[in-house]
Amino acid sequence: LNCSAYSEPSPKIEWKKDGTFLNLVSDDRRQLLSDGSLFISNVVHSKHNKPDEGYYQCVATVESLGTIVSRTAKLTVAGLPRFAS
Repeated sequence: LNCSAYSEPSPKIEWKKDGTFLNLVSDDRRQLLSDGSLFISNVVHSKHNKPDEGYYQCVATVESLGTIVSRTAKLTVAGLPRFAS
């Protein structure tokens, strides 16, 4: 998911999923790229477990200036329908 914000000093970029900040430090599947984008290396998706689906927002903060939040992006994972052999 792309995100970019520019200022002096450089902004701190964080990501929210479903309104809650993601803890990317201890996340082995999701990482913050140097340009501020969120990269999901291994999408998890099954009938009863869809942890990557949801609503994402990029949050850019500059100390003593303020915070700006991106529009909400909805992530839906496509899957193959079940079929009978």
